[in-house]
Amino acid sequence: MQKKIKTIGVLTSGGDAAGMNAAIRAVVRACAYYNVACKGFYRGFEGLIEGDFVNLSARSVNNIIQKGGTILKTARSDAFKTKEGRKQAYSKLIAAKIDALVIIGGDGSFTGGTLFFKEFDFPVVGIPGTIDNDIFGTTHTLGYDTALNTAIDAIDKIRDTASSHNRLFFVEVMGRDAGFIALNAGVGAGAEEILIPEENLGLERMLESLKRSKRSGKSSSIVVVSEGDKTGKNVYELADYVKENMPEYDVRVTVLGHIQRGGSPSCFDRVLASRLGVKAVELLLDNKSNIMVGLLDNKVVSTNLEKAVKGKHSINKELLRISDIITT
Repeated sequence: MQKKIKTIGVLTSGGDAAGMNAAIRAVVRACAYYNVACKGFYRGFEGLIEGDFVNLSARSVNNIIQKGGTILKTARSDAFKTKEGRKQAYSKLIAAKIDALVIIGGDGSFTGGTLFFKEFDFPVVGIPGTIDNDIFGTTHTLGYDTALNTAIDAIDKIRDTASSHNRLFFVEVMGRDAGFIALNAGVGAGAEEILIPEENLGLERMLESLKRSKRSGKSSSIVVVSEGDKTGKNVYELADYVKENMPEYDVRVTVLGHIQRGGSPSCFDRVLASRLGVKAVELLLDNKSNIMVGLLDNKVVSTNLEKAVKGKHSINKELLRISDIITT
């Protein structure tokens, strides 16, 4: 027997990503359109365990589509990793008469959602929100496009200084386990070298590449490094290695860090969030659960939540090939 959904809960979990507010807005507005109540939980799964929620209406999400971060706040919850914590969260949902849940977050958030569904048969739909873009079942996650454009803008500015002073800059971007930001930002910004976790370039090959650039007449260079790159222990070790072997270069390091997370979401992220938020609500109303909504071939699709976590979103090999050609 199908369950009639009368109230949907929504939360944001894990690292914040631009577009989360736009997704919250879309979920709330879709609920209003289909005459379903909506409650927002503060601080992700922590708020779920504590029953810390607010009633959301179409008007309560005015003027948030352009804002970075998340109005519902976000946090990582150790308590939710325990069965006791999840049981407490379930009891709070039942007490609040919530029938289904939309989780906006990354793989850790989806892992929690999968466990919750399995243990309590509670309807869950995930919306991928992470700047790393490392979720299987979607070409783009919320926040990735914004982070990419932020990185590009910063690298363009750094190049001005590199050119003026004949310097070599190592620019570290986010991406502990995935090099999507580094690869795309490196190609887009015209970097002389791109270092990502998926491809261990090796110190000698990197050095030879920089020497070729020097011989070709380049007086300044940009090397974009994903924070998870395995060529060296860290970006500072890479810089020290080049200083020792190419003393003619004035080597500097810039770590972009959390500026890539914040800021107003790009138009792409706002539209993507709106599409995924509406679809998430519609799937729950159709009694579909334990799935993630994503974007493939510019179409909104659904993927099993567990598969979204365990599947591998591979780096674009064609773009890797192109980067090898145009960075010579």
